[in-house]
Amino acid sequence: MIEVAERQDLHVAGEPAWLAALRRKAMDRFGTLGFPTTKQEDWRFTNVSAIARAEFEAGRPAQVDLTAWPLAGLDCSARLVFVNGHLCEDLTAVNGLPEGVRVRRGPPEAHFARYAAFDQQPFVALNTAHFADAALVEIAEGVTLEKPVHLVFISAPNGQPTVSHPRTLILAGRSSQAAVVETYLGPEGVAYFTNAVTEIVAAEQSVLDHYRLQFEGRQAFHVATVEAVQRRSSVFNSHNVAFGAALARNDINSVLGAEGAECFLNGLYVTSGNQHVDNHTMLDHAQPNSASRELYKGILSGHGTGVFNGKIVVRKDAQKTNAIQSNKNLLLSGDAVINTKPQLEIYADDVRCTHGATVGQLDGEALFYMQSRGVPAGQARELLTYAFAAELLDRMRWQPIREKLTRELSAALSANRDGGAE
Repeated sequence: MIEVAERQDLHVAGEPAWLAALRRKAMDRFGTLGFPTTKQEDWRFTNVSAIARAEFEAGRPAQVDLTAWPLAGLDCSARLVFVNGHLCEDLTAVNGLPEGVRVRRGPPEAHFARYAAFDQQPFVALNTAHFADAALVEIAEGVTLEKPVHLVFISAPNGQPTVSHPRTLILAGRSSQAAVVETYLGPEGVAYFTNAVTEIVAAEQSVLDHYRLQFEGRQAFHVATVEAVQRRSSVFNSHNVAFGAALARNDINSVLGAEGAECFLNGLYVTSGNQHVDNHTMLDHAQPNSASRELYKGILSGHGTGVFNGKIVVRKDAQKTNAIQSNKNLLLSGDAVINTKPQLEIYADDVRCTHGATVGQLDGEALFYMQSRGVPAGQARELLTYAFAAELLDRMRWQPIREKLTRELSAALSANRDGGAE
């Protein structure tokens, strides 16, 4: 269990009384809820007992070499770097931001913990009680950022199992346009636990691109919750990519809370060895004339396992909703497993909603054709697998991110070139 974190004094010197009270309330709630078990429907395919049993120490500030990590050289308008959940000011760069944009540490009372509720989400409660520093991104009304804001979260356990609780709040003002990239990184060869929470508010007519790029070590645990709230005619583009971690769980939810809101959820997860990745999403159409498009794709090899549970909810008053959900999975070995469950809950009668899921292997005829043209079998599998994922990569507007993910995907596929059918 995370006993060290639970026994420590939740009050942080110098923080406001409202935050100290919130921490205590969240910890009390976690004590009531406890860790989820496979007896609960939302966790039936993901066993977190390894996290519950482990002895994690609270992560402490540390120095790291940022150039050694993926996307270190991303051309961005601002960069905040957190190591073990603590802001590293030496690696942070926020100069030159346009007027009306703030990128800094610190949770504002008016918005903090107002969207990611911890009453029924134990990992959100744990994060709220124990986060060290919070990342705050505020884009004022009418501001357009030409380059993304990059938030880098690095785990540096120094040989000891550690836990960190990254916390992010993104406020996109009316008619603003911006992109925010969250990158999660960590070393190989040691167990550690990252428990992240991100809250997003997309104001009226704003356009926000949000990237979650997870490159944790293969012995790490990664649990993440993203809660977005959308106002009238806002557009929220979510890109969720998971390459690392022994166990990864991502909950990504958006409330389309006003007319004209549009949401696009794009996800790519790649597993090998004994990796396990679980994606839970919910699109809550609460008002009329909203639209959503969701496409999640999984590439699973070795003994990797995947879970997709996507829900679209259309409320009674949300007439003229247009929603499409799709989950597609490619199994590259006979031992890979996927559990997929797309869902619709519709309480309105004038809507257009579809959902579906597919699970399959590489096209044997396409493989034969390529081999007959002189392409080696392993390379043919790699090319066809990349083509399967390319649709999602092409949806990403920022070229450096597309290029980096293309390299990561190619490396992962090359590593499995000779063992893809194991």
